[in-house]
Amino acid sequence: MIRRFAGSGRELDEFLAKVSEDLDSLTDQVAEIGNLVRSQGDKSLVEFTLRYDGAELTEDKLMVSDDEIDEAYNLVDGDFLDALGVAIDNIEDFHFKQMNPSWMEPDADGNIMGQIHRPLERVGIYVPGGTAAYPSSVLMNAIPALVAGVEEIAMVTPPDANGKINPYTLVAAAELGVSEIYKVGGAQAVFALAYGTNTIKPVDKITGPGNIYVTLAKKLVYGEVDIDMLAGPSEILIVADESADPAHVAADLMSQAEHDVRARSILVSYSSDFMDRVEEEIEKQIVTLSRRTIIRESLVQNGAFILVSDLDEAFEIANRVAPEHLEVMVEEPFSWLGAIKNAGAIFLGHYTPEPVGDYLAGPNHILPTGGTAKFYSPVTVATFMKKSSLVYYSRMGFEKNHKEVIRLAEVEGLTAHANSVKVRRRSADGQ
Repeated sequence: MIRRFAGSGRELDEFLAKVSEDLDSLTDQVAEIGNLVRSQGDKSLVEFTLRYDGAELTEDKLMVSDDEIDEAYNLVDGDFLDALGVAIDNIEDFHFKQMNPSWMEPDADGNIMGQIHRPLERVGIYVPGGTAAYPSSVLMNAIPALVAGVEEIAMVTPPDANGKINPYTLVAAAELGVSEIYKVGGAQAVFALAYGTNTIKPVDKITGPGNIYVTLAKKLVYGEVDIDMLAGPSEILIVADESADPAHVAADLMSQAEHDVRARSILVSYSSDFMDRVEEEIEKQIVTLSRRTIIRESLVQNGAFILVSDLDEAFEIANRVAPEHLEVMVEEPFSWLGAIKNAGAIFLGHYTPEPVGDYLAGPNHILPTGGTAKFYSPVTVATFMKKSSLVYYSRMGFEKNHKEVIRLAEVEGLTAHANSVKVRRRSADGQ
């Protein structure tokens, strides 16, 4: 069922190659959506919502009303609210630890250098929706923004065919105090946040995962606004030795495979027998799962069992893949932490399945995908902050360093730069 190959040769190269798509064609299609949103505003949002979501809205109904939020509370249960409260507490606690203060520091000459940390003023968060509910994505987008001190958060999420937002998603937003919520999804939602319409004010940054159309729209608006990252299909890589339970490994591989047929689920182990037992467990468990058709197609198309000689090679491959989620299901997981260089989130031990991180543990589940963990990081409080450098030179400091500044400016041929220092020097000399 799942492809198998050994080590890190040509087969791994082929497996890691990006899925071929007609990106040029998709990009043109997405760009046209952007042009219509820019020129027609709310009118285009209504038309796209009908076309892609089957929901018939009017321009004055794009924003979720207080009555709709009240109605949502009547549709959710107490157990959900309790679980949501635990998740909010854990996620807030984790993200508060990420706060970095502004700082200023004088030197012996009376100069002062520093860095000012300020929150962004207005951000847009994208929450997938439609036929599914993703209240966890509300938490992972909004909580770090709130901790950072962002004053305005505009949330966009696609409605169902009845023009409704899932009640669990709405309640999650309401519990955080996010009340500016729009029934708009897809690429058009991204463009609306970036360009603004009569109903939706433009934002400074857009965060949150979505499908390929959402990702391409974020790519196209980057530069006019900031974005968190270009997210691809979800990924999990599990490094396992024979201390791992095959049933646990099988369950965790399928937990990612159910996201999308393009999701990537990888097991790396030095035991072929262990792989056989994992595959047997997949066949036992998959028949009980509601999204088994998607899971099976995902595992067949994008799953892999990679046989290695030892754990050293296993972690070399893990670093090469740079997975979104890396589970380390070995006898002494902490002893291998130093070998891990590239991963969005690391899950250590036999009782740390990836869904714990998705929902409750505290770290953010908006993570780099497609190998970008080699150079990119999860969404954090810093995602919603900006920094300004602070420079103050005393007269003493200016006198001490003015010659060096002039010389460096002259080397670069920037005589006006040098002159701005020289005129101060002449003033100091009374000339």
